[in-house]
This record gives sequence, structure tokens and C-alpha cells, in this order.
Amino acid sequence: MNWEDIARELAYTTDSKIVLLVCDGLGGLPVGGRTELEAARKPNLDEVARLGACGVTDPVFMGITPGSGPAHLALFGYDPLRYQLGRGILEALGSGVEVGRNDVVARGNFATLKGGLVVDRRAGRIPTTENERLCAMINAGLPKQEGAEIALTPGKEHRFVARFRAEGLSDVLSDADPQKDGKPRVQAAALKPKAGRTAVIINRFLDELTALLKDEPKANTALLRGFSKFPSIPHLAELYKLRPAAIANYPMYKGLAKLLGMDVLDVGAETPDLFDALEREYKNHDFFYVHFKRTDAAGEDGNFERKVAAIEEIDRFIPRLLALKPDVLVITSDHSTPALLRGHSWHPNPFVLVSPNAQPDGVKTLTEIECAGGTLGRFRSIYAMPLMLAHALKLKKFGA
Repeated sequence: MNWEDIARELAYTTDSKIVLLVCDGLGGLPVGGRTELEAARKPNLDEVARLGACGVTDPVFMGITPGSGPAHLALFGYDPLRYQLGRGILEALGSGVEVGRNDVVARGNFATLKGGLVVDRRAGRIPTTENERLCAMINAGLPKQEGAEIALTPGKEHRFVARFRAEGLSDVLSDADPQKDGKPRVQAAALKPKAGRTAVIINRFLDELTALLKDEPKANTALLRGFSKFPSIPHLAELYKLRPAAIANYPMYKGLAKLLGMDVLDVGAETPDLFDALEREYKNHDFFYVHFKRTDAAGEDGNFERKVAAIEEIDRFIPRLLALKPDVLVITSDHSTPALLRGHSWHPNPFVLVSPNAQPDGVKTLTEIECAGGTLGRFRSIYAMPLMLAHALKLKKFGA
């Protein structure tokens, strides 16, 4: 028996409410002797730490650096080793792309190519309006491939979704992305023979796209990763008897929420919009996933000061969470994104759970080291959902 079987047997519906605030990429590493959390002035987050039980989480295993998809799946109680979702399907669903059962989709980045090297994988984070222009130009201007339909859907800034539609496509492919700046373009490679034709279609598309964009000053090539088809995965309502809602700005996180059967609430692009939506819909759901992206974006850019500012920004909205008096409030992250490393890392994430059924443990501040000394200790993220359900009194006793 695994956790999913246990959840189906023990979970039941109550009126209690759970709010999970995910500050993406929250954890960090010291720069000048302090992590971003240690450097930030965050009185409200520190107050939450004092009110709750604290610990740190590993999204997959110690030492494994996760993508956003598996890291979030673990937070929702899904084994990320069992459900290996491509980033493409999450981005596609979150962007409103219609994905057929035989389509292959991928997350795309416009990028800057110079002297045969990808010098900026995000093309200077071009404006979304520029992205929209480029996608329209590519959709209209690329030669048609026999037997294959290809369409781009613009996202925010440099991101887009590519959908490949043809008979017999496979998603068993390596990324067409060097993963770091200063390296040459790479082609998608078939990881199994059945994906050979798909790799040919994708690589020809990228070559033709690069030729079409050759005169663009920044976005003169594109990278693709997370090739995926439509997966089969049980919904949160089925497993946990919840009425779940997601409040997120970015397509990937909306896509994951849709895949797990959450109601994805309409929300604007700014941080206050997240909390406006939460307050507006609070009576209609009993589980809320609220996603804050700016901590991660700053960490990936290697901008320590901007990540500190993002932490201080979200701190100002914590009183609005506390005013709702949820039966369980959890503040954590999907993974760490230290500005020092300019990307996701394997370092554990701070985790705090506040509930009338949780005993405060004496932790004074929400930081990596302080939380590690809390009563919850160090645990895999997959245990976060059982902890939330238990403290919300949504799990029956196991066994006689």
C-alpha cells in the first residue's frame, strides 16, 4: 500500500481550510555571510515561524536538484519518481493550449545566438508584446513540414509553447537546450528508436526558425525542453476529498493545477492580485495553492538583492493570510534557487506549518538554519500533504 491508497481510504471532507503558500525558489546560500532569507527584513514571515512547527524539505532525495514540475508534484503528495511530467504539458495547459492525446508539446525559450554560442538563454527577457510578434511571424512564415502541424503559443517575456501534431509522435526525447549560457545550440535526440521521426521534425523546425529570426537583435533562436504528451494522473479531489483551487500568475503552475483537477482562479499579474483572489474565493474552496514566482526568478538571474526584495515584498502580504484564519497555513517552497548558483539546487527548503493542532517549536525566524532545527526536522516534500491534511483533521485513523 502506498500513500495514494492510504489517502483514498483515510481522507474525508470537512469544513476546515488549508492555505499553501509556495514562495518559489525560496531557499538560498550565503553571499557575504548571509542567505537571502537571513538578509531580508521580514517581520511577518518570522512571526509565522514563531507561531508554527518548522522543518526543511527535500523535493526528491538529498542531493537531487529538481525541476519545478517534480518539486510541485511532491508538495501535493505525488511521488515525483512515479509521475515524471514533462515541462511542456504543464506550460501548454497553463497557457490554454489544446493538447490532443497524440500531440507532443514543449516549453520554449527565445534565446540569443552569437558566434555559434547561446549567449543568453532568455533573450534578455524580451517584452511579452515582442514575444507575441515573433510567434505570429513564425507561425505564418515557417515552411510547412509534410505530415506535421506546428504551432507556437506566446507566454510571458521570452517563453512560449510549441505544439507538434502528427501521427506517431513520441516524447522520449532529450532537450534541445544547452541548459547554460555560452554553449552551442543542441539538437533534440531520440532516447528510443520510436522517437527518431519526432526528433527529425523538431530539429528541422528549430533550424528553420533560427534562419527566419537571423536579423532579430536578441531573440534570434529558440530552445525547447520538457517534451511531453498528455499524462494520466489522479486528481486531488479524488485522492484527498478536497475542493482545491490554484492562484498563480505563470502558465506552468496553472497547467500543473489543471492537470491535478484544481479550479484555476482568474488572477492578475501582480502580487496583490494573488491575495485579492484568495480573499474573494475563500468561502468556495477548502484547499488553496498560492504561488509566488519572483523569489525564483531573481535567484535564477543571480540577483541576490532582488531576491531579498522579493522576500520582503511577499512578507507584506502575510497579515492578509493570517487574517483569514485558515485551519492550516503552510509557507514553504518547491525547491531552493540560490542567487549564488543562478539556478535550482538540491538544498532543502524552509517549511513552516501553523495550525491550532501544531505545537510551536521555538523557531524565531524563517531561515534555512533556523527551520532545520524545528520539530519537523528534515523530510521529503511528499509528506507535506499528509501533514496538512492531518492538521486540518481531514484524515481518519489508520487501522483498528
